[in-house]
Amino acid sequence: MIESWWIVLTAAVVVAVLVYIAWPLKKTSQQVHFARARREFHRHREWLEAKFIRLAAARAAEGSPRWDECYFDDAVAYVRNRNTNELSAFVEVTVAVDDFPGSPTDVAGIVSNVRVGTAVFRYHRDHWETDGRAILNLSPAEAIRLYRNDLEMIDQELAGRT
Repeated sequence: MIESWWIVLTAAVVVAVLVYIAWPLKKTSQQVHFARARREFHRHREWLEAKFIRLAAARAAEGSPRWDECYFDDAVAYVRNRNTNELSAFVEVTVAVDDFPGSPTDVAGIVSNVRVGTAVFRYHRDHWETDGRAILNLSPAEAIRLYRNDLEMIDQELAGRT
């Protein structure tokens, strides 16, 4: 038993070397995956936004506020779910809501019917998806802060950046 110490030491060194080599490879693989996802998001962004609006309108139940207009900000925040590793893109949306038919047409009534929120897009099996759901009343930064235990910010593209 005394002579077998070198086997344990050799196994520990081999494991340490494998971990030392595998860690950068995993990090590089994640970076390549994110770069591909980012390109795909920009390539299909208009289509995704149109699908988001269509699905959000279809989900509106009778008696709930109707979205009259929806404007997407240019900035994008990319986040990863800490538990599932799912990649998501958060985009700020400004929504004009028609709460009730015949709602006030004065400036105060119009301003009170404007909502800010975060449109959520998910990267699933090498393509982006949306279910038309928004995190209302929170900007992307606020949503990330609120869910900081579950989400980690990967990158952020500010408005006006190409």
